[in-house]
Amino acid sequence: MKYLSFDIEATGLNEQCLMIEFAMVPFDAESREIKEELARSYYIKCPSFEELKPTLDPWVVEHNETLIRKAHSEGIEMSEFKRTLQNYLESPEVKSYFGNQKITLFGKSMSAIDLPFLNRDLGWDFMRKYFQHRQLDLSGLAYGLMDCGLLPKGMESGSQMMRYLSMGEVAHTALEDARNTAKMYLKIIEKIKAS
Repeated sequence: MKYLSFDIEATGLNEQCLMIEFAMVPFDAESREIKEELARSYYIKCPSFEELKPTLDPWVVEHNETLIRKAHSEGIEMSEFKRTLQNYLESPEVKSYFGNQKITLFGKSMSAIDLPFLNRDLGWDFMRKYFQHRQLDLSGLAYGLMDCGLLPKGMESGSQMMRYLSMGEVAHTALEDARNTAKMYLKIIEKIKAS
């Protein structure tokens, strides 16, 4: 099956937080191919770091200042991001890759911020027009595989799973996280098939 692996970076995990980076890369679980030529990454404009800082979680202040500054200075407005994403999804290359069907989203812990923020910022109609109402979430899959004894405990964490699969550390950039999430899924498939 083909999926669109995506990831967002945000100013935090609260309802009022903002998306500041979005990235995606299609992949095919059957052929184990990641379609790098269709990978895309966007910074989304946000207020300045100084303006946001009083409302930010200390972890975000410590780890995401550079990303917030980049989104503020180089990001595109949300309306432009929505048009750009729509153009990507309507492109002949993407339509051909996904067989002119609604796309199945793939990610990690998507229910935390990814899907709520996309529904909020792109709108329910946009999301239902382009994406299947079913998604594949790597964290949810990991819970099931741990329950079946096919993965060790603690694999719901992306960083733990990266280490377990000998893939290094989580990058915390949207494109690397989208790419690595797809790679983790493909590696898990191979591990289970080999066992």
